[in-house]
Amino acid sequence: MESEYLEENIENEELAKDHSDYKVPVNAEGSRYVLSGMYQNWFLDYASYVILERAVPHINDGLKPVQRRILHTMRRLEDGRYNKVANIVGETMKFHPHGDASIGDALVQLGQKDLLIDCQGNWGNILTGDGAAAPRYIEARLSKFALDVVFNPKTTNWKLSYDGRNKEPVTLPVKFPLLLMQGVEGIAVGLSSKVLPHNFNELLDASIAYLHGEEFTLYPDFQTGGYVDVARYNDGERGGAVKVRAKINKIDNKTLSVTEVPFGKTTSTLTESILRANEKGKIKIRKVDDMTAKDAEIVIHLAPGVSSDKTIDALYAFTDCEISISPNCCVIEDNKPHFLKISNVLKQVADNTLRLLKLELEIQKQELLESLHFASLERIFIEERIYKDKEFENAKDIDSALKHVEKRLKAYLTPPIPPEGEETASQSLEENFTEAIPLLLGRVVTRDDLLRLLEIKMGRILKFNKDKADNLIASYKSQIQEIEHHIDHIVDYTIDWFSKLKEKYGKNYPRKTEIRGFDAIEATKVVEANEKLYINREEGFIGYGLKKDEFVCNCSDIDDVIIFYKDGKYKIVKISEKMFVGKNILFLNVFKRNDNRTIYNVIYRDGKSGANFIKRFPVTGVMRDKEYNLTAGKTGSRILYFSANANGEAETVRVILKPKPRQKLLVFDKDFSDLQIKGRSTKGITLTKAEIHKISLKQKGGSTLGGRQVWFDHDVLRLNYDGRGEFLGEFFADDLILVVQESGEFYTTNFDSGNHYQGKIKVIEKFNQDKIWSAALFDEDQQGYPYIKRFPFEISAKKQSFLGENTASRLVLLSDTVYPRFEVTFGENDAFRDTLVIDVEEFIGVKSFKAKGKRITTYEVAEIREIEPVRFPEPEQENLPQPDIDIEPEEDDKPITELIDEITGQQRLF
Repeated sequence: MESEYLEENIENEELAKDHSDYKVPVNAEGSRYVLSGMYQNWFLDYASYVILERAVPHINDGLKPVQRRILHTMRRLEDGRYNKVANIVGETMKFHPHGDASIGDALVQLGQKDLLIDCQGNWGNILTGDGAAAPRYIEARLSKFALDVVFNPKTTNWKLSYDGRNKEPVTLPVKFPLLLMQGVEGIAVGLSSKVLPHNFNELLDASIAYLHGEEFTLYPDFQTGGYVDVARYNDGERGGAVKVRAKINKIDNKTLSVTEVPFGKTTSTLTESILRANEKGKIKIRKVDDMTAKDAEIVIHLAPGVSSDKTIDALYAFTDCEISISPNCCVIEDNKPHFLKISNVLKQVADNTLRLLKLELEIQKQELLESLHFASLERIFIEERIYKDKEFENAKDIDSALKHVEKRLKAYLTPPIPPEGEETASQSLEENFTEAIPLLLGRVVTRDDLLRLLEIKMGRILKFNKDKADNLIASYKSQIQEIEHHIDHIVDYTIDWFSKLKEKYGKNYPRKTEIRGFDAIEATKVVEANEKLYINREEGFIGYGLKKDEFVCNCSDIDDVIIFYKDGKYKIVKISEKMFVGKNILFLNVFKRNDNRTIYNVIYRDGKSGANFIKRFPVTGVMRDKEYNLTAGKTGSRILYFSANANGEAETVRVILKPKPRQKLLVFDKDFSDLQIKGRSTKGITLTKAEIHKISLKQKGGSTLGGRQVWFDHDVLRLNYDGRGEFLGEFFADDLILVVQESGEFYTTNFDSGNHYQGKIKVIEKFNQDKIWSAALFDEDQQGYPYIKRFPFEISAKKQSFLGENTASRLVLLSDTVYPRFEVTFGENDAFRDTLVIDVEEFIGVKSFKAKGKRITTYEVAEIREIEPVRFPEPEQENLPQPDIDIEPEEDDKPITELIDEITGQQRLF
């Protein structure tokens, strides 16, 4: 392999000579094509060099050239002690034809990955972004993992260094998917490479699965932790993307804590992005404290009256707490860049590991055969006392001595003379050796073997022990047999290699990044209302810059606004500081897209003298700045009554008609709840063909949409109204959600879709204060004995534990069965005892969740599980809660004669 490299090097030198004689081409007129010539040769040479020799890792060892040269240098310096980084950098410059700064930076990055290099001193902090101390102050040595996995001079292909004075490895014989473990990022000329890091144990499991012929899936794992959404990872191929989020915890309703940062970000950059968002008004906070030490900790203090759940969403939407990363797996293979999938890289690395292990076994086998060969010759030489022969002692020169040893070995090894009549052949001394030795020792005896026999010292001959020699030969043969077995079962041997690596080092590399789905956060829903919306009705202007005009509502600078006009037209516009939208504005408010619960109740006149229509409709999604019409579109149409209802409320209105001859009906009431909710483009139903004098609100009504159906998505740990995940039920205004965690803590929340739920959730459901729960637990305050308790949960926005204050207490099971039965199985010294079946309802009464409960037993318990009940409650008729209706006094409850006088303008004397 080295000779092949030398031939290639000679070819490169010849190319270099040719390149140095390059002449700039000229055209027919004698002018030179300077740029074209330079681009076609020199620039392409430079681009190829950067791609192959600087920025892109090799698929075999997963290292860039500078990283490979650093590790090779550290292996040369390895003596078990730490070396100054400055010394390592200086030694590496013998192999790397660039400055010391690039070597030092690459060495620090390798050290911060905490895999191949054992660091001592201040090596910086990947959480805060602080740099390492100067190279003269910090030290490093190879880790035990690197010594086990990365190096083997016998299986390494070598080449000359850039100046020809030293040898360096073409690639290191790495027997592990190092590229996928460490990740890499490099920018070359015309292409780039970005491989995300993965988990140590998962890579080994995937390698084993591949060798077993099974399917596997790999997802990124980052040192900085956080959450990752891998829905679009696309196996690390170009075009894919992952979303990474910081881990944000609620300390209380006024304080948040960021404990894990996204990959590629630091606490400093994260804090800066939070402060920028606050300055722009996207979020409202009092202050931010960066308290990062060993672990990341950014404490965010919220402004008074700000929702913590909404702020968490806003942090993900407007700061670096959520980022998107686009992987691009580009590696060098066969001296060319290739874009591969992560799974393909792992398969090739696993195959390469198998090849290297097989090569190591074959080399080891050959070395054992050599040892066995010489041990056998040595035993013959000493047992046959060849060194005591007179011909050997009186030999004139070394050739004569060698000839005598050769003669004696031939006599010892030559087979018996065959009987007469069988074919024989006279062979020379060398030919006899050629046939006899392989049958005994595995190969022929050479002159070098005879010279080694002559080098045996007399002290070794005197100490020779036949039994020890036989045992040594038997040991060699046993080892050779074992190696041959491994070679014949090389796949199993490789699987065992990966398994041992996981057993030895796997505990040091648990998964740090939690894989979970992310809900899409709509910025307009989570942005803080940092502005106020105003309207100038006389001039037809709206905006948040009209401070002296009529206030409408709070808003943000990224909101949309819906505007209804008196003629029935409406449109959606982007909010701005000041905008002309026209006069005759009837209604103005912030618009929420895809809002199906905001219902508009309208009565309008169709044309100048047409009939009057009534309708109910939502506005969910329309094009911005496009004008729509909620009437039939006739000229002279006008809205007579309008109301916007955030939860689909339907009021009752009183309609007063203008009196006409022979008109009997002058006043009537209309309940909007009698109408169906339809699309915004529907004409509606006819209310009356008579001319309407006045419409007034008679009575407010409740929502006609019923309760809100709520689901919980366990993948993203969020509530939704879209039917994703587990259905929790239909919720009305005062209903709550109960959350019980595996730790025994519980709390209640409202059913807002912006709520955040963290930790391992055991139960999440609609809260029922009358439901009785039964729990089995091991109480550490009572010597760890098993207890049973029955209790109802209480309303509590703050987390409380029904296991007690001792955090070591452990929940075994929690049941909401009315008449539960628990089966207790005993273990260890009490395993001989019969299982105990407990009717929990008879065993203990209902008490507060703070009560201790009742002890089950003092014996050793192996398992507590719930079994089928034998009693069941009688079915009950469920009474659904009815919405409250707010009733106001009737404003126009007057006699007909008074209404006619009011319409016609007649004054009443009495």
